[in-house]
Amino acid sequence: MMTGDEMKQNLLLNFPDELIEMTFLERPNRFILHCFSNETKEIERVHLADPGRLIELLREGSTIYVLPSKNPNRKTKWTAVYVEWNGKFVSINTTYPNKLVELVLKQNKIKELAFYHWVKSEYTYGHSRWDFLLENELGEQLLLEVKSVTMGKDGIGLFPDAVTKRGTKHVTELTSIVKDGSIKGAILFIVQREDVSIVTGATSIDPDFSQSLQDAEKAGVLLLSYTCVLSEEGIALGNSIPVDPYLSLS
Repeated sequence: MMTGDEMKQNLLLNFPDELIEMTFLERPNRFILHCFSNETKEIERVHLADPGRLIELLREGSTIYVLPSKNPNRKTKWTAVYVEWNGKFVSINTTYPNKLVELVLKQNKIKELAFYHWVKSEYTYGHSRWDFLLENELGEQLLLEVKSVTMGKDGIGLFPDAVTKRGTKHVTELTSIVKDGSIKGAILFIVQREDVSIVTGATSIDPDFSQSLQDAEKAGVLLLSYTCVLSEEGIALGNSIPVDPYLSLS
């Protein structure tokens, strides 16, 4: 585990407030959690910025770490950030990975993309909007798509944890763009936990996405993955780990 100094060196994305513990009770819909607050002694509605299933993580009685909302007009006063799993944090907030990636891209801290610099976030090209547009000194451009990994099994990070037609469409389109040769492409899996050493497609959940990932690798799309270092202060980029789209869990 990284020390505080190492996390600062790795560009810590600080939380805007202190995390508060609550106890998970139920998930009435994709974006809402019901949690019990020991402070208010009431059941609180908590916003969940992760549309995945999270079945193995969100179990009744689990400890949820939340942040207070700064928006007085929002219906929910709280936002879920972490869930405790086997005594460790797992991030369940998909907004932070992209913020973290933007931070490290602007500081040129991803070694596999060291020859590129950040140009724009949320860049529209073709029929889709991509997370980032990068460019090198030769004027060559690269589309970077970020995928957040929360599911882990025996040290293997799996994406997705629910069928993602949108994710498959993105990967398929990126593959076509790279094949066309006009622009390069990369997919960066951000693993929001520290107990994973390799990433692959969750074939048993979404075989179409897994196939699209294999097709992307064959076409020359760069597949990258990094873990996250999670603390009560914020999230930092961890270690580079391999992506194997052909890995079988059977």
